[in-house]
Amino acid sequence: MSMPMPHQYIERSSGAVRNERLFGDHLVEVLYSPVREQANWLFRSLTGPASSRLLALFTFDLALGRRMSGNRRFLAECGVNLAECLDPPATLDNPRKVFERRIRYWECRPMPADAATVVSPADARVLVGSLAEDNAVFIKEKFFSFDELLGGHPAWQEAFAGGDYAVFRLTPDKYHYNHVPASGRVVETYTLDGTYHSCNPAAIVTVATPYSKNRRTVTVIDTDVPGGSGVGLVAMIEVVALMIGEIVQCYSNERYDDPRPVEPGMFLRKGQPKSLYRPGSSTDVLLFQQNRIRFADDLLANRERQDVISRFSRGFRQPLVETDLQVRSPIAVAHPSPGVHR
Repeated sequence: MSMPMPHQYIERSSGAVRNERLFGDHLVEVLYSPVREQANWLFRSLTGPASSRLLALFTFDLALGRRMSGNRRFLAECGVNLAECLDPPATLDNPRKVFERRIRYWECRPMPADAATVVSPADARVLVGSLAEDNAVFIKEKFFSFDELLGGHPAWQEAFAGGDYAVFRLTPDKYHYNHVPASGRVVETYTLDGTYHSCNPAAIVTVATPYSKNRRTVTVIDTDVPGGSGVGLVAMIEVVALMIGEIVQCYSNERYDDPRPVEPGMFLRKGQPKSLYRPGSSTDVLLFQQNRIRFADDLLANRERQDVISRFSRGFRQPLVETDLQVRSPIAVAHPSPGVHR
């Protein structure tokens, strides 16, 4: 079997180009090879919920469980900083506990004081783009079908038409709680059924619009309310992936205390925990209304880099480079002229 193409990203904190350690890369290479077309029934079976859970069992509970016999060394190799963890390191004695770990985010994930700043919902690798068809970097149809992503909801399709989006890819080693990107009141939340495609870059390049085919939860937040961030409507879409069992909605107003399901009418505070992925890797997608936010300059500049080896750049034949960032770090600010359309 040939060696898979490497995948690189830019580390925001240092500006360095890093090589990604892709978990299960050979499995993904086989699953998303020409076999997918020759045995489509098998592919559909393997990306279904039952097979996804079984793969998670073998990958995380059994295979990784054996590798965790040297617990601290394994965690260090994965980049897990034990000093951040809320629970004692000795309690992280199996892969699921590692992937569902809690951190002292109020200390180790500082958040901008400016209320009009939108923050990252996760420790993740992000790509930002535009839904406007006349935009020079019109890449959204590579990752998702806009209409399908929202479940064919006419009101939300109209609300977010021509706006902006950000795709956050969580790798298995990441902290897997999602946090609220902007303060506001929940207008609607709903779950859409679907498959369990991998979020490995090789799989995303191979399968058209995988994020709008996977099972996902959509939460629409109105930030133009008292105490809100003032960046219009924001849709947060949490997308399952291969070996992700479920998305647990568990919003906490203070730290991780008193978690509760997200419901319409609730006010969500920016930076607070909203949900948890179990286990593995997964994706968040944020949608913004037209001309309501302006992305951070470094995220836009990094995306265009041509000196970074990215599977997205090769697969989609244009520069598409991810930036690795932390949850609660700034990704956008309110647009200075929200009434002016592009």
